[in-house]
Amino acid sequence: ICKSPPTTAFLPLAHKFAQHDRNAPLHPFPVPISLLPKPPFSPFGSMKLLSIVALLATLTIGWAANDCEVCVKVMEDVRATIPKADASKKPAIEAALGAYCARDTLSARERKICYYIDPIKRDVAQPFSLGMTALKTCQRINQSNPEICTVKFPVKTEKMETKDINKLRVKQLKQILADRGVECKGCVEKEEFVKRVQETEHMASDEF
Repeated sequence: ICKSPPTTAFLPLAHKFAQHDRNAPLHPFPVPISLLPKPPFSPFGSMKLLSIVALLATLTIGWAANDCEVCVKVMEDVRATIPKADASKKPAIEAALGAYCARDTLSARERKICYYIDPIKRDVAQPFSLGMTALKTCQRINQSNPEICTVKFPVKTEKMETKDINKLRVKQLKQILADRGVECKGCVEKEEFVKRVQETEHMASDEF
């Protein structure tokens, strides 16, 4: 008497089992999944995956911090002026932002950040009051004003050796020249941009 196969999860066809083992004979009935051979566990594969994820996270964080560098400095400087007792009080935070931006010793790029955050001091005070880091605060307000995280400090190359300048990408070299208000007419090769950057080092300034 033929008995019905057990009522467990089956693969629809027996040849699915044979795909895992080419030498296995075909079965007349479906094979329970629990009987299928499982691939061996490899701790090294998991470790490699975790390493890749950690590396990507580090690169992402590094890129974000560098992308909002002027905003981050401004937020850290403002936070340093706020007493701990007022660290979570929005009115005190807004007052600290106003007092900081009123300084006449700020660089052009710091003044640019103040220009952006002055109309939205209340929005800036919200993440400040929650204890968010300067980077997280900048990322949040950058959502409403994408120009905030594009403000960067100028790259100083006067103390850099030629080999270090050569490590910069052409895009970075062009940005350095743009910050100096210099063009590199007819420049095609990277070496030409490097030479132009070195020639105009005396024009490096914090001013726009």
